[in-house]
Amino acid sequence: MPEPASAQFAGINPAAADQQLNAKLGIELTEVTKDRVVATMPVKGNLQPYGLLHGGANAVVAEAIGSTVAALNAGEGRVALGLELSCTHHRAVREGTVTAVATPLHIGRGTITVDIVLTDDADRRTCTARLTCVVRDQPPAG
Repeated sequence: MPEPASAQFAGINPAAADQQLNAKLGIELTEVTKDRVVATMPVKGNLQPYGLLHGGANAVVAEAIGSTVAALNAGEGRVALGLELSCTHHRAVREGTVTAVATPLHIGRGTITVDIVLTDDADRRTCTARLTCVVRDQPPAG
């Protein structure tokens, strides 16, 4: 069985690699580079009581792929930790799949900010998110 995508990134505790929230929500990374991370997430199983995609699910996929962009750009021996996440929910989604695309807006020594856009199966924007991560030296293993 292949190693989870999250385990491929520096600083991931191998004991936690198979306990990622991504798997519970059905998030699948489809493209992973320093300049762009793309993921899909099913609407089914991620609904709120009115039968719409849960806003918290949007936030989870945004943070997951935004953090991945930040981790890939943090640099050798450095880790990126979520500092602030904001989400604007533009359109309700009742079925299908949402696709999320994360691209870096700012890559600095102390912070990395990432833009995340979610769209539905008709390529309509459903959510816009922005994640800022603080970048720190990776603590020693122990």
